[in-house]
Amino acid sequence: MIKKLLHAVSGAFCLFAFANCTSSTPAARIQQNPVIYDNLSSKDQELVKQGRIAKGMSKKAVFLAWGHPSNSMAGSRDGSDFERWLYNSYRPVYTNRFYGNYGYRWGRYGHPYSGFGFGPEVNYVPERTAYVEFRKERVTSWARRR
Repeated sequence: MIKKLLHAVSGAFCLFAFANCTSSTPAARIQQNPVIYDNLSSKDQELVKQGRIAKGMSKKAVFLAWGHPSNSMAGSRDGSDFERWLYNSYRPVYTNRFYGNYGYRWGRYGHPYSGFGFGPEVNYVPERTAYVEFRKERVTSWARRR
């Protein structure tokens, strides 16, 4: 009985965890926000479908095309306020490292052991891959890494 309950709970947890790991694409954002998409011009709708942006687009169109920014900034330049959306991606960095158990435990036969070893490790480093700059709620400039 308990084993069945444990399997059901762990299965539900895995299902929930994998459901939250779906990638976000322009098509998925359009499907989730049809009213925003329908209010765009036909030119902007076509760009959004392709995951592209252009000068003059609204913030909502940029959101549909590229998603939520990783970060945003507000500032002033030449007496005019602007907002900049920053987009990051994560680059894997592969290293080998020494690892170990920092405690001191006793093994099965009363012998001390510690889990030391040497092995590969992967860390993910955030990199700025794009930005979009807005003035008066419209795109004025943008750049994206190739």
